[in-house]
Amino acid sequence: MTIDDVIAQLTKIVDEARTTSSRLGYFAALYRKVTIQVKRGILQGQFRDGPRMEKLDVVFASRYLDAFAALRAGQPVTRSWRVAFAAAARWPLLILQHLLVGMNAHINLDLGIAAAQVAPGPQLESLEHDFNEINKVLFSLVTGVEQEIAVVSPWIGWLEAIGGKTDEAIIKFSLGAARKFAWEVAQTLAPLTPEQQAVKIQELDTVAALLGTGIVNPPLLLRTGLLCIRARESNDVAQVIGVLSQG
Repeated sequence: MTIDDVIAQLTKIVDEARTTSSRLGYFAALYRKVTIQVKRGILQGQFRDGPRMEKLDVVFASRYLDAFAALRAGQPVTRSWRVAFAAAARWPLLILQHLLVGMNAHINLDLGIAAAQVAPGPQLESLEHDFNEINKVLFSLVTGVEQEIAVVSPWIGWLEAIGGKTDEAIIKFSLGAARKFAWEVAQTLAPLTPEQQAVKIQELDTVAALLGTGIVNPPLLLRTGLLCIRARESNDVAQVIGVLSQG
């Protein structure tokens, strides 16, 4: 599989979600945009080892694509992805919550696993620069995503009042903290045997699932404020996917 194959599969998921009005398309639309930006970075020489970064992107994306295929086939998925996928059926959640719970499963669990697979053992150290470079790719998209969410969620700015952070700050914090954690996961897994990795991955999945549950079930006081914001959000799922797909 190549990065173009990944983009094609993500496009198919996004298109199907728009047709069926499935909120599963929210994260897929954002992820497709990120993948396109990573491909652009590879082509422009942003990374020290472009071919390895494409391999990392493919291995990383395959964990999401495989989980999505397992969901469609009624097969088991990791606990963290189960939380994220189940959230798609929950109406009261903000668009931002749908995005964050998907990011949680994919970055807090999948990314570290993918990095350890692509650069096992002592090879991992040489990956760190390019791994960190992706932070720039992700952060470069944040402002656009914040503006897109505001189109379909006009009261999203109230997060500053009820949570002390704007939605942009929350996304940046989540990305930064998650990617730092993902690198620590990679460092933990890289020197382990496959059997040891399997045990550790189960432990990490439990932690990521708990974090995801916290995203979809925030404290009661915060939840009340989020419901006010949600009341003004668009209920047109296809429209939201279309907006998140722009740029």
